[in-house]
Amino acid sequence: RLGLAKWLSRGGDGIGVVFDVSMKGAKVMSEVGIQRGDRLSVSLSLPNQASPMTVEEAAVRWEKDQVYGLEFVDLSPVAEMRLRKFITIAMKPAS
Repeated sequence: RLGLAKWLSRGGDGIGVVFDVSMKGAKVMSEVGIQRGDRLSVSLSLPNQASPMTVEEAAVRWEKDQVYGLEFVDLSPVAEMRLRKFITIAMKPAS
């Protein structure tokens, strides 16, 4: 578990647990029914970050057993910088 994701879409809003994140997207588990093809605005709360970061637009690319693959379609330069920093720190081996 990496963090939490909240989103807004035409079908409503939801919350999920982030299990995997990259510069291109994230894997999220949620009981809220989203479907492949849905477009979402996502707020990601990641460890060691003071506030959530916003992905303006993410697309649901796959779904299986309440786990969803999100592709980041529109990522602001600030969100991209924050995500890159998080991934760089998360990939460092523990000493």
